[in-house]
Amino acid sequence: MELMANGVRYHIEVTGDEARPVLVLLHGFTGSTATWHPVFEYWQDFRVVAIDLIGHGKTDSPKDAERYAMERQLKDLESIFRELKLSQFSLLGYSMGGRTALAYACEYPDRVGRLLLESASPGLELEADRKQRQEADARLAQDLLRDGLEAFVVKWENISLFDSQKSLPQSVREQVRQERLAQSALGLSNSLLGMGTGSQRSYWDCLEDLKMPVLLLTGELDPKFYAIALRMQELLPNAEHRIISAGHAIHVEKPAEFATMVMEQLIRINEED
Repeated sequence: MELMANGVRYHIEVTGDEARPVLVLLHGFTGSTATWHPVFEYWQDFRVVAIDLIGHGKTDSPKDAERYAMERQLKDLESIFRELKLSQFSLLGYSMGGRTALAYACEYPDRVGRLLLESASPGLELEADRKQRQEADARLAQDLLRDGLEAFVVKWENISLFDSQKSLPQSVREQVRQERLAQSALGLSNSLLGMGTGSQRSYWDCLEDLKMPVLLLTGELDPKFYAIALRMQELLPNAEHRIISAGHAIHVEKPAEFATMVMEQLIRINEED
């Protein structure tokens, strides 16, 4: 389905009937709702709502990079949830989508019954680090527009963060590649500028105020985000950290294990409630 949110047309996939508990999914950078298709079958007990974030998939890619700011993305999501009449739900985000999910939970804590973060972070604490990351993302965005989407995808899939994906079957790697190639160069460029890690504010100071159950999922082959999750767990009042033998994109590398772990967490918390 397509929904308008503050002038931007969003693409949304919804499965399951309205009587089921709701699980909202937010993809990572260069991703779309398609990234979740291999795990949909494991979550048939839920009404799953997968959203293409601004500049990604079939959602609009506005020309103004400021329209991609995290604060405006959060307002768009809230507009979408109101339109769908979602009062409270479980929220799962991966990487950039994890940053977005965490930011949304900080701004709208009453909406999120359970928060599930895959390879995510609350942003960068130090202004100097944010400035350095902004400059790096700006160079990447410039290269993307200058060299084109295909050259960018080749470069992106070869960064060290995705080294573990090189051992995946060729069919899986090709599926991920086609998802990236289906993106808008303008959308990805503006996403880097508007809601990159350096552009958003730090949400580290929010963690101790999040009372909902939080599941932190990281791959043991992803030391950077493993370390971030350990620190987040220390600050979150009600968090569990689970580790899977995978890299950054756990749901791509180990979809069955990832989906089962998510489902077990949601079912266990529902029973405790």
